[in-house]
Amino acid sequence: MKKYLVIILTLILSCTVDKADISYGEEVCSHCQMVIMDNRYGAELVTEKGKIYKFDAMECLINFKFDNPEIAKALNSEWTNVHDDPKSLFDASNCVYLRSPELPSPMGMYINAYKTLEAAEKVKESHGGVIYNWNELNMKFTSLPMLNQ
Repeated sequence: MKKYLVIILTLILSCTVDKADISYGEEVCSHCQMVIMDNRYGAELVTEKGKIYKFDAMECLINFKFDNPEIAKALNSEWTNVHDDPKSLFDASNCVYLRSPELPSPMGMYINAYKTLEAAEKVKESHGGVIYNWNELNMKFTSLPMLNQ
């Protein structure tokens, strides 16, 4: 009986849908195929079935969703690294995004994530830019103006 319980628990736990660590310098972005290098910009998309797609920047995650609507419809969660705590992934929908011409990101869209509005506003004071929440960033992404340094 214990043997069957262990097997059942193992199966249940193996089906858990959750984010995974990114191996910086080793893993490749699911969108642009570049090696994911900088832990301030990494991102992940997790589907309902637990498939994980990893990205080197938020703009790659968003572009991937536009290019793969069937995956976007089946997503369970989205995660991002943030500048104010780059060692962990945070729920992208709870983060705040600063877009400033003074703060380049790996794919050139100048999108930088922060855990809180206060953190983003503090950086905005010294670097300028526009702050977006997750929904605004996704809705306005294709119409964001080009930024020149």
